[in-house]
Amino acid sequence: MKLGSLKEGGRDGTLVVVSRDLARAVKATGVAPTLQAALDDWSNAAPRLNALSDALNADTAEGAFALDMAQLAAPLPRAYEFVDGSAYLPHVERVRKARGAEVPASFYTDPLMYQATSAGFLGPRDPVVVPSEDYGIDLEAEVVVVTDDVPMAAAPAEAAEHIQLVGLINDVSLRGLIPGELAKGFGFLQSKPRSALSPVFVTPDELGANWQSEKLHLPMRTWLNGAWFGEAECGVDMQFSFAELVAHAAKTRPLTAGTIVGSGTIANQDTSKGASCLAEQRTVETLRDGKPSTPFMKFGDTLRIEVTDPQGASIFGAIEQRIAPLAR
Repeated sequence: MKLGSLKEGGRDGTLVVVSRDLARAVKATGVAPTLQAALDDWSNAAPRLNALSDALNADTAEGAFALDMAQLAAPLPRAYEFVDGSAYLPHVERVRKARGAEVPASFYTDPLMYQATSAGFLGPRDPVVVPSEDYGIDLEAEVVVVTDDVPMAAAPAEAAEHIQLVGLINDVSLRGLIPGELAKGFGFLQSKPRSALSPVFVTPDELGANWQSEKLHLPMRTWLNGAWFGEAECGVDMQFSFAELVAHAAKTRPLTAGTIVGSGTIANQDTSKGASCLAEQRTVETLRDGKPSTPFMKFGDTLRIEVTDPQGASIFGAIEQRIAPLAR
């Protein structure tokens, strides 16, 4: 099934079930008012939401309506936790090579992960508002999963059972601020503003054979200002599965229902497939030409992030955003 949230009913939106073709929706308030409420009681809510999804896709759901993507907030407008990994090591390897640094051996066995902002997520059509172009505005196209309650010290096999939803994220980064923050040795803060989520999250069974070993096996397609930018394969070169990423996050603490876990920027060893963030493309250019030629995003620039099935149908809907200045 596919789930989203309408921009109504307060900060956490109103839960809707969305048809497989993303054309129609029906409010699910008879099951749960919000997606977070459904995740809090997932064992009871999921079967009822599935029944509503079956009715919607069979054109028998009462109250169904045509869906306008502009009506949608992020599926989880705010979450208790968002932890973001960096599971695609070709990206890490290239970035470090460009600055003459080796990749520590531990990176291949111990996932990179940081605590990201989760107090609010942008909707799939909301603008990315930034105070200054000088901050180095970048997109990062990633896959995310959403868990129910995960016990502390869960092993990967157990963690896999707690992955309930899959979606996409534009994990906005301000590259001009990152070096100074990392130099302090205390991680990201100002360089990681709010991110945008895909129009809908889907249950893993909705992905069929494209979801194997807790990885999405489809290309991540990105466009900048209407031009093709990349289609890196999500299932290729992912060093750690989502089961391993969830287990890593839960090593010393339980994860509460509604936790979002990110894959990190999708990147492949094969650079002919393009990139999923500007920093990656600029690194490829630096290694090839001695300097980057692709600029970071400017006010008025647009981006699109989408994953389609082998028949070309959009699975999660597209994230479509414009970069906008902060109105003072």
